[in-house]
Amino acid sequence: MNGEKRDLLARIREKFNKLSKGQKLIASYVMKNYDKVAFMTASKLGDKVGVSESTVVRFANALDYKGYPELQKELQELIKTKLTTVQRLELSTNYGDEGFFKKVMQADVDNIMKTIGEINTESFNKVVKNILEAKNVYVFGLRSSTVIVRYFSFYLNFILDNVRIVPSGINDIFDQLINISEDDVLIGITFPRYSKKTVEVMEFAKNKGATIVGISDSYFSPISEICDITLTAKSNMTSFIDSLVAPMSLINALIVALSMKEKKKVTHTLNELESTWEKYDIYINK
Repeated sequence: MNGEKRDLLARIREKFNKLSKGQKLIASYVMKNYDKVAFMTASKLGDKVGVSESTVVRFANALDYKGYPELQKELQELIKTKLTTVQRLELSTNYGDEGFFKKVMQADVDNIMKTIGEINTESFNKVVKNILEAKNVYVFGLRSSTVIVRYFSFYLNFILDNVRIVPSGINDIFDQLINISEDDVLIGITFPRYSKKTVEVMEFAKNKGATIVGISDSYFSPISEICDITLTAKSNMTSFIDSLVAPMSLINALIVALSMKEKKKVTHTLNELESTWEKYDIYINK
């Protein structure tokens, strides 16, 4: 159960006895059918339960929401891990046509701000320490998370010489991890909809004794129980795509922190690379 769902149900239980008879009917229905209610209008929910639309609105107010749309939005967040891509696309109609790009970009800004507010500094520093002390650093993620894996690994290779990208091919994954040990770190990355194979691979590495670092959207992510340390970055996006802006920002923070710890080595590596890039005319020179 993720944190948002737990908070919502706790809120309903806490206020249940103070609700009117009609509101109690709504509360009971929501707790049992929150996945269906997420797509219902206030009018439709009222019809389903047998109360008026205004009773539904007052129910939302009684739970300290500004209105039913705010409650519905939270319900949609609750079920994001269960939605099909088609259902997620249907939710994008909430943005409307006017100012569409601003709403999408503002959602990304909100994700970053929530990530900043929730990041655990002690855990972040521990991840940096574990990466620097590891014999080998394995980085793994599937589906859309492969974008983050490639980006993270690209810059890690400027800092460390022991980075290994675990291939995404199903037949290669366990072969590449067969020698992982307690001296190694596996960084597993997954966001909703969570990849079942990612969980299995991280469990495999855990059983081999490796230190497991997870990067996901919540401490209630299915990988959290496996991880020795979990770093969270919000990825909320009401559409079929994943918002990777906050996760990428978290990765940037890790890269910068690691490079500062290994500044002398990184400076030497980059100086050599600059000479190589110039020799082979890699970049456009004005």
